[in-house]
This record gives sequence, C-alpha cells and structure tokens, in this order.
Amino acid sequence: MTGSPPTALRPQHPSPRSLHGLAEAFDLDVRGDISGLEVTGVVLASSAVQPGDLYVGVPGRNVHGASFAAAARDARAVAVLTDAAGAELAADAGLPILVTDDARAALGDVAAWIHRTAENPATLFAVTGTNGKTSVVYLLYGILRQLGVVAGLTSTAERRIGDEAVTSSLTTPEASELHALLARMREVDVRGVGIEVSAQALSRHRVDGLVFDVVGFTNLSHDHLDDYASMDVYFEAKRELFQPERSRRGVVTIDSDWGRRLVSESRIPVTTLSTNPEVEADWRLVVLDETATHTSFVLEGADGRRLQTRVPLIGRFMAANAALAIVMLVESGYDLDQVAHVLERDGGIDAYIPGRAERVSGESGPIVYIDYGHTPDAFQQTLDAIRRIATGRLIMLFGADGDRDSTKRAEMGAIAARGADIVVITDFHPRFEDPAAIRAALISGARAAVPDREIHEVPDPRAAFRQALALASENDVILYAGPGHEEYHEVKGVKIPYSARDDAKQALREAGWPA
Repeated sequence: MTGSPPTALRPQHPSPRSLHGLAEAFDLDVRGDISGLEVTGVVLASSAVQPGDLYVGVPGRNVHGASFAAAARDARAVAVLTDAAGAELAADAGLPILVTDDARAALGDVAAWIHRTAENPATLFAVTGTNGKTSVVYLLYGILRQLGVVAGLTSTAERRIGDEAVTSSLTTPEASELHALLARMREVDVRGVGIEVSAQALSRHRVDGLVFDVVGFTNLSHDHLDDYASMDVYFEAKRELFQPERSRRGVVTIDSDWGRRLVSESRIPVTTLSTNPEVEADWRLVVLDETATHTSFVLEGADGRRLQTRVPLIGRFMAANAALAIVMLVESGYDLDQVAHVLERDGGIDAYIPGRAERVSGESGPIVYIDYGHTPDAFQQTLDAIRRIATGRLIMLFGADGDRDSTKRAEMGAIAARGADIVVITDFHPRFEDPAAIRAALISGARAAVPDREIHEVPDPRAAFRQALALASENDVILYAGPGHEEYHEVKGVKIPYSARDDAKQALREAGWPA
C-alpha cells in the first residue's frame, strides 16, 4: 500500500509472539522458513513498517499491497501475510509468506492475537449512527475522567490516550492500528475506551477481533448512499454492531423508526432511551434549558433513578448524546448516583468536542459556531438549536463534499434556506469534482425551497466567512457548517492547509470582535 500512513499510537513495549504460533492459530499456509521468528506488530502500509512487524498485503484500488513486500523487507518486517495472488507478487522479496484466502478479513483477528487484545482489562464502548458518534465518544471520555478513570478514545477527530493525542485520518482506524492503539492503552492502564464505529468500519473489517462491552446507537439519516445502495443497506451495516459476535450489551435511542427497528432486530440485550414523552423507553430525557453556552437536562429511568446535569454545548441533540453516554456507562456497571455526584461536583459534564457546535466567538459581537455537520439531519438539528437561543438573525455558511454522496445536496440547500435568514455557499473539499457544479446544486435546492432567501455564493472559504461576518450584526449568529475540526481543504488530491476555527477567530479579530 502506497502513501503516507496516519500517525499511529503503538505499544512502546510489545510482547513478541511466535510466528509459528500465529500460523498454527489461524491455519495459515506457510511459504518459507519461519523457525524461531517472532512478531511484535502488524501493519497494512509498507511505509509504516517497524522492525518485527508482520506486513499485510491486501488488494487495493489500483495495486495489490503485496507489491510492496520488498519495501516492507527493507524496513525489517519479519514476514508477509497475504492472499494467493499476493503471495506470487511478494515471492521475490525473500520474506516468509503466510497465505490466507482473504487477508483483510483475517486482519482483525490476527492483530488481536498479536497484540493480545483479549487480555485488555479496559471496558470497551462503541458508538454508531449517522450523527453524534464523535460527540458521544468525547462525552464518554469526559465523564470517565471526571470519575477518575484513565480513559482513551478514537474518533473522526483524533485518537487519544489520556492527554496524548494524534490526528485521525479515518473515522474508525484500520484493524491493525486499532489493536495497536488498544495495546498502547493497556500499557498506561487505560480502563475505559470510547470507539466511534462507522458503517464502513463494520463493512470493511476495521473492528474485527473486538467484542465491545456496551454499544450505543444515536440515529440514522441520509448519508453515505454513495457507499450503500439504499437506507436499508446502510442500516443493515450498522445493525451488525448489535450482534453477540460484536458486543455484549446495547443502548439505543428510539426517537426514530430506525432506532425502534434496531431494537427489534438486535441479538443482544438492549436498553432504550427516548426524548419523546409519548414513546415508552427504559430511560427518558427531558431538556430543561438551552443557552448559547450549555444545555441542561434531566435523565430519568423507569425504575425511578434520576440525574440532573448540563452539557457545555448547544442543542437538544447534544443533551441526547450526553444522555446516551451516561446510560452506556450505567449499562457497563457504573453507579448512576456516583456519576450524578461527580457531575454535580464539577458543575456539569466537563467535555470538549472539537468542531462540534464549537463556539469560537467572544463575549461580544456576533456568535460564531464551527460545526462538522455535513448531512441534512445534522443541518436541521443545529439550525433548530440555534433558533431557540438566537435573538438576532441566523447566517449559515456551508459547502458540500465532492466525490461523495451527491443525492443529499439539494436537501442540504433546502434545509439551510428554510432554517437561516441568510445563506452563504462556499467550496468544501471539492476534490476532483467541479466546485461550481457542487455550489449550483446547493443553490438550486435552496432556491426551490425558499425562492426569495438571501443567498451569497463565495467560492473561497476564507472570503466566504468574511462575507458572512460583514453581513452580521452584534446580536446575529453565524453557523459555519462542514469543516469542524478538520485542518485542510481538499482540491484535486491536494490537501491545502485550512482551519475554519483558526480562520474564523482571525477574521473576528480583524473585524474588531473578540474571539
């Protein structure tokens, strides 16, 4: 596999395992002499190989990974794991070759064996759904730390062990990286781990080799239909997490038909959560207050248990994410009263979620939120939340991904036009698509929904934010949706450095407003 791999957190003191033992454990066909050889890690990218690693060669979009076996050898890999076709390509590298029918499908279990994942004492939490996964993972991480637990997480934004973090490149890391990350966490006594699990992670074997203690489901809405043929197929990919081969217990938000369907089709014990008083659920969320800085809520159990607290984020959906995190902790064995005590002690949940409805403006001037939302449902939820707290106009700035699901663009434009007073449309990761065509689809959707809505088209995101800011008065709110935590703008395969958070703060200062 070519290209630079993501920075990964690996165990600093790996325990070697016998390559012969690996071959026996998985009934692998061995080509070459593996006598006395030991393996300490496993990687998919030849450029990531460290001495002692097993290099795994899988078919890629353009080339088979086994073609880079010589590079893996030069980096001191001990052997190659690949399929029959890859074995032919790797033969001249001179490394021992372990052959299996499908190396990618085998990767998770192999990585778990090498890193002794089954011996990890940490409680493993997984969260899936279209929107809210990252937020729930960070809320789990924050509450665990408030409880005095050494915690870790892996999310769209970053991989984190305590205060140590590296940037993510995939929502869920490849199985080789994920098991190495868990092994590193074990070295520093991490006892609770939140893992964001995408539909693609389940379809592409990224969480193989793991059995989660508690899994959570947020919601399901229009997204990724470039990868999945229909919403039903998309749902079925996520439903895989709620099977006994993957997880022990589940918590499902049942505000939607998808959540209720998941409960009926789950094959593990499931606890339910709802924000709708008309829906019968094990836990109910009631929002008490919404402000520009926090949302207060009460969480009530059917057995009379109760917790009242607040989350330092806007919106009922963020309260729902926090409630899901709390119920997941309770399902894993934490006492609700203990959780309530530390939250009361600290004045609420202490959590920072990068780029999720993140306020970057100061005490005066327009309120500015940077958000990662890039689906119609995420737009709707955040716009509704801002409307409930805004005293002035709402200005929304956004674009749409190129080379991704194009069927949601018209709806994104329509929701923005209905929910905002002014819409500013810009470029956002056009990749190899014509950015003007992407903008046109968004504008068309907006015009069809609200023909007289004020719309500005500004291709450059820096200029677009400054246009939005110039239109804003002191009591107005600007929602910049899409970039969130990301620090680049992708055009024709080039990732151009760009942080919406940093640029917005700079623009605010330039305009004389605090940031």
